[in-house]
Amino acid sequence: MLRLVFLAALAGFTRASDVLDLTDDDFETRVSPHQLILVEFFAPWCGHCKKLAPEYEAAATRLKGIVPLAKVDCTVHGKTCSKYGVSGYPTLKIFREGEESGPYDGPRSADGIVSFLKKQAGPPSLELKSEEDLEKFTANQDAGVVGFFSADSTAQAEFLKAANTLRDNYRFAHTNSEALLQSHGIDGEGIILFRPPRLNNKFEDSSVKYTEGVYNSNKIKQFIKDNIGGICPHMTDDNKDQLKGKDLLVAYYDVDYDKNPKGSNYWRNRVMKVAKSFLDQGKMLNFAVANKMSFSHDVSEFGFDATTGELPVVAIRTAKGDKYAMTEEFTRDGKALERFLQDYFDGNLKRYLKSEPIPENNDGPVKVLVAENFDSIVNDDSKDVLIEFYAPWCGHCKSLEPKYNELGEKLVNDPNIVIAKMDATANDVPSPYEVSGFRSIYFSPAGRKMNPKRYEGGREVSDFISYLKREASNTPVVQDEPKKKKKNELPNALKPRPKDTALPLGPQLLWKNCGSRSGDQGLPDV
Repeated sequence: MLRLVFLAALAGFTRASDVLDLTDDDFETRVSPHQLILVEFFAPWCGHCKKLAPEYEAAATRLKGIVPLAKVDCTVHGKTCSKYGVSGYPTLKIFREGEESGPYDGPRSADGIVSFLKKQAGPPSLELKSEEDLEKFTANQDAGVVGFFSADSTAQAEFLKAANTLRDNYRFAHTNSEALLQSHGIDGEGIILFRPPRLNNKFEDSSVKYTEGVYNSNKIKQFIKDNIGGICPHMTDDNKDQLKGKDLLVAYYDVDYDKNPKGSNYWRNRVMKVAKSFLDQGKMLNFAVANKMSFSHDVSEFGFDATTGELPVVAIRTAKGDKYAMTEEFTRDGKALERFLQDYFDGNLKRYLKSEPIPENNDGPVKVLVAENFDSIVNDDSKDVLIEFYAPWCGHCKSLEPKYNELGEKLVNDPNIVIAKMDATANDVPSPYEVSGFRSIYFSPAGRKMNPKRYEGGREVSDFISYLKREASNTPVVQDEPKKKKKNELPNALKPRPKDTALPLGPQLLWKNCGSRSGDQGLPDV
């Protein structure tokens, strides 16, 4: 009896979890009270999620009372997962005081999670007490933001709130030292952003003062984001996400500030000189330099080879995803870059497209799309288009192929619907399509080409046809299959006939004039 009680108690203990289960209904109210919380967005069927689960549970237990860990089942609470842009599993995100602070990119072991979050749970801003402390802080290879506040200032709380939200991306410090305030010309309160010494140049100041009259966390955060990189930051794996979503020109070359800071700045200064001349004209574009080997994939996306050449290669990627490659060789005087930028702002550049050749014969039931013919086929306003974005190595894509071909055959006579496919590994996928995994299927409706719909239905031919019957602008013209004869079915002439039923004229003549192989009257010899 005692053994049963013990086992029941043990089972109850193992079922208990220190990971918070969040839902669409309570996500915000349960996340907001915590200064710091880690949230896992998962799917029960996901293999990586299953592997993470015991480590996540162990970390939650060890961090109990320090930093809470939570999870959201995206197969049930999709609204929340969609809100935070979850596109794969597991996705881990850090939240501070209810606001998304950034992705968790640390280790996926219990020890790693605990170590990372304990550091994150510390103060968001380092307190500086002397000029020596300040010099040490600003000598770092990354930019830093320092708040100078008198003892009675109310602005410090807003500064610390902004620092807490942005601490994963930027470095913060603050001081209440009157001597430091006086030495930096601060009267009561102020904020200074210090750029790293290795990026000092003659085209911009090495530090920037906060000039807004009002101190609130949102304005402080915007000030930091607008100024942290300067005219031309060094793009790395650590800060590349901060540059995403912008119209950005990047000069790729052998940037290495550890082994060759002088050579790294040589080319950067030439980019900055040209960049500043256009920025002074009010031409809006962001600039950066990056190591071409570290970003070899990006370099290849513009048709360049990262392994050859010493001169920078230059390319622009817009927030919409349009790409422009500078085909003229980079010159030391910057004239080639000037011409490239002038053509860009004048609208004279042709977009760069990674594209397979346009098929010579594209009359099959499933149209083959490449980057060069995508616009003419998909963006024909009179057509509804169903598009499969696939990868040649994708197993799911291979299993879909015969069904997708059958769908094309069934709709081959429909003048208003196009069934199409595109190898998304060999061609640029234009906006507004987002292909983050394979297979991805979209429906591009007639007359609404900038608002394609992601297809989330079943993968059987009947599922696709049902979908098109609902969504297509015109009723689909589906080709009927010819009726198949039943297996082992005899021809009509040879079927047994009911008693006293006369054969039709044809079989009667055949029966009368044809003898059996044995010489007796019987079945005709056919």
